[in-house]
Amino acid sequence: MKYNPHNYQTYATGFILSHPVSAVFLDMGLGKSVISLTAIFDLCLDSFEVRKVLVIAPLRVARDTWPTEIEKWDHLNGLSYSVAVGTETERRAALLQRASVYIINRENITWLIEESGLPFDFDMVVIDELSSFKSHRAKRFKSLLKARPAVKRIVGLTGTPSSNGLMDLWAEFRLLDLGKRLGRYISHYRERFFMPDKRNGMVVFSYKPLPGAEEAIYSQISDITISMKAEDYLQMPECVYNQVKVALSEKERKIYQKFKKDLVVSLKGEEIDAANAAVLSNKLAQLANGAIYGNDGKIIAVHDKKLDALEDLIEAANGKPVLVAYWFKHDLERIKKRFDVREIKTSRDITDWNNGDIPVAVIHPASAGHGLNLQAGGSTLIWFGITWSLELYQQTNARLWRQGQQSKTVVIYHIVAEKTIDEQIIHALEKKDKTQSALIDAVKANLEV
Repeated sequence: MKYNPHNYQTYATGFILSHPVSAVFLDMGLGKSVISLTAIFDLCLDSFEVRKVLVIAPLRVARDTWPTEIEKWDHLNGLSYSVAVGTETERRAALLQRASVYIINRENITWLIEESGLPFDFDMVVIDELSSFKSHRAKRFKSLLKARPAVKRIVGLTGTPSSNGLMDLWAEFRLLDLGKRLGRYISHYRERFFMPDKRNGMVVFSYKPLPGAEEAIYSQISDITISMKAEDYLQMPECVYNQVKVALSEKERKIYQKFKKDLVVSLKGEEIDAANAAVLSNKLAQLANGAIYGNDGKIIAVHDKKLDALEDLIEAANGKPVLVAYWFKHDLERIKKRFDVREIKTSRDITDWNNGDIPVAVIHPASAGHGLNLQAGGSTLIWFGITWSLELYQQTNARLWRQGQQSKTVVIYHIVAEKTIDEQIIHALEKKDKTQSALIDAVKANLEV
């Protein structure tokens, strides 16, 4: 296929070429893979500045999206690649092949750097979904940081740089510029830009930005960072968000309220308890969805209100393909028991969905949230269970609301149990989005400069 880049794509490719260290915050659907690959082709096969490139991505994106993009575009002809996923034997064989681009899933970065015994001789690294390296305590962060000084060029790609707030940015930029802009230590970053928020005596549970901190952080990173929103550059379809409210019965609400108040409830002869606030939050979300795991892992059904609402929405679609996002395994089991659905897990599933061969598909945001192109298969997404993660929420929505969507309108439904934790999750997602939007706007690319 011939590549006719939009102006913003040419600009973003040029930015990567002119900045050995770059953070490219591209909204979902703007084509960050082809933008990056165009720069990689130039660096590897035109200017010969780069010999070996390592692309780090979520598993399905590494396995499906990047190889498909390389094969798809005519101007990338000649760019050799090798996909290092699968078993250790398969990964090792892929890494020993002769190629310009090596693609590996992020879960295997620690193996590659610390266990494989292979030299880490990549002179360029592209991190697809930089936000997956936001935790400075994670093994993948620590491993990549060890190898980072040997890398001449690095690109961080994401559409959700600060899904849980500005604290996320430190680890991401520590990898990119080795601490030049936001400091080498997380403690110094906290002291400089934040103040304790929630605490218990000397124990601090969370931090909030100091006055003026957001602007100061954006200023620090602006020289190596660009951001672009899809609606600024593409003729995006309209995206309509709807809440479908379901009401629990008086009996069901009493169960919910008792568990919320006492952290323990008796259901079908079994006593279920919550050891702490995090467990309580998780179990309340389960109850809102209609079932809960017992202490032995057995599923205890409480209500079918969300299943009834899902049935109404599927029926209202009148044969139009529907994508359903679930959160808990028991959500999936109950949905499968009631409806004829198919999970989106493999390359074949993706192809069949995009060909219109799956009337009702189900996905889990954690495994299908990043990078998958599902826009050809439908324009209706239903959230059966809602996630606290803004990143997974936005990325999952962007599987349908993105460039290439043929429908004029994408409709996203949220099935919300009234007066439950569902309403708090929706509110939290909206609140987090304000912080992230401020960051995106602060470093937004200006193509006219």
